[in-house]
Amino acid sequence: MVQRHQSAVRAFLRRVLGGSRDEADDVAQDAFLAAWSSLRSLRNPEGVRAWLCGIAWRKAQDRIRSRRRTATRDALWLETLDVPAGVHPRDRVALAAAMAELSPEARACVALCLADGWSHGEAAITLGLPPGTVKSHIARGRARLLSALGGPDDA
Repeated sequence: MVQRHQSAVRAFLRRVLGGSRDEADDVAQDAFLAAWSSLRSLRNPEGVRAWLCGIAWRKAQDRIRSRRRTATRDALWLETLDVPAGVHPRDRVALAAAMAELSPEARACVALCLADGWSHGEAAITLGLPPGTVKSHIARGRARLLSALGGPDDA
């Protein structure tokens, strides 16, 4: 079933989810797992592709809702940040946009270490990442945030 229909399902999901191949593959995998566990509900074997795309569509909707919740949660978090005195509202918006451009892992590392003052080791344990990866995410995140504020990005 997977070999026969994965191309159609993955292509459909790439279009629905905005072209991200990795995200489409993740959602397709979830859809095929869900299809396998509910195979008994398939009424018409000739309509398996439509049935699979329906499952994939529901999984994609879940992913889109999750993205929205994450974006809302991130925006609320950014609003609660204590921005140092003298930071212009325009800079605050630039920081929020720069944070939104970071990968979820980099955003988490920056949030924990730069915003909340965690050590690299604490963040590594919490996020399940190697300490070197945490340091890399923080360095790139710091550079992106400084660049968004018009500062040097080599700090």
